[in-house]
Amino acid sequence: MSDMAVSINDISPVLRMIFRQGENSAMIRYNPASSDQNNCLTIELPLQKDCEIIINTIKKAVGQKTSDIKAIFIKGVGRFDVLPLSAGLSGKVSGKVAVVTGAAQGFGLEIAEDLLSQGAFVFLADINKQQAQIQADTLCRSYGAGRAFALGVNVADGQSVRQGFDEVVKLFGGFDILISNAGVLKAGSVKTQTEKDFDFVTAVNYKGYYLCTQAAAKILALQHKTDSSYVSDIIQINSKSGLVGSNMNFAYAGSKFGGIGLTQSFALELVGDGIKVNSICPGNFFDGPLWSDPQNGLFVQYLRTGKVPGAKNIQDVRKAYEDKVPMKRGCTTADVMKAIYYLIEQKYETGQAVPVTGGQIMLH
Repeated sequence: MSDMAVSINDISPVLRMIFRQGENSAMIRYNPASSDQNNCLTIELPLQKDCEIIINTIKKAVGQKTSDIKAIFIKGVGRFDVLPLSAGLSGKVSGKVAVVTGAAQGFGLEIAEDLLSQGAFVFLADINKQQAQIQADTLCRSYGAGRAFALGVNVADGQSVRQGFDEVVKLFGGFDILISNAGVLKAGSVKTQTEKDFDFVTAVNYKGYYLCTQAAAKILALQHKTDSSYVSDIIQINSKSGLVGSNMNFAYAGSKFGGIGLTQSFALELVGDGIKVNSICPGNFFDGPLWSDPQNGLFVQYLRTGKVPGAKNIQDVRKAYEDKVPMKRGCTTADVMKAIYYLIEQKYETGQAVPVTGGQIMLH
């Protein structure tokens, strides 16, 4: 399809807002298998790809009949089914659709599950789609069918990111929350770290955040353009290493410092599109795979590189890091979720880097 042709991504987010009821957006599902125009509102759009014209044409055709329309057929594009969201959902993000990157394990998976527990529909986006699918199936058994979905997404690859968000639009019409959580770490001295390792960390942590925001912003902005009262959220899971340098961990810290620069810049640009952009800077998540993986976790890496003088085993490394925190423990998912829900609920906040560090890092 030509870039100038009207696409699913030009239509579904518009329909999602038009059929929105209160705070709950409708589920708009593209139905490529059906060419049936019976019991559909058929709409013919102008040939030119102009979002204002598309929005106004669809709004005029639908009028006040939203409760009576179960499907819409757009000539040249296809059928879009208007489906009710599951009834009985409750919680802080009830009825919202969220995309969480790096969600096949660890911190991202726990964030996804907490969002589900608070009434959201969640897409688990991860480079390991097989594992993401296993986790999504498990979550659906706990929270209900059709609540969690797996996406195979390499955040460092633009085409992969765009295809992932395209799938979200096909299934739900759009979304409301992006949690940019995918991240990697390669510890080491600036004297010896390879260019390959540096590029890997930068591509996932820095470039990946940009690519996900770029793809997400186009969809979220169109939803706001359709309904100016609509506000959405992009939240980057950053790190305390984005607020203060990290010895022998320069690639990670540099990518996280850069991420906060992106957050501030994205926030200034996207505020007019009803998109709030913020970062959360957690302290060390000691119990997650980033730290505790027995082969490649930070405890192992730091023991191997001698980052903690005198440490003879992983327990010594862990205690040294716990002792750096005034509250004497690592950060947990519950700590971070409080910050996520605050940022979503707070309508008068954008461009911020919120520390959740147990007092280890204090803003000046």
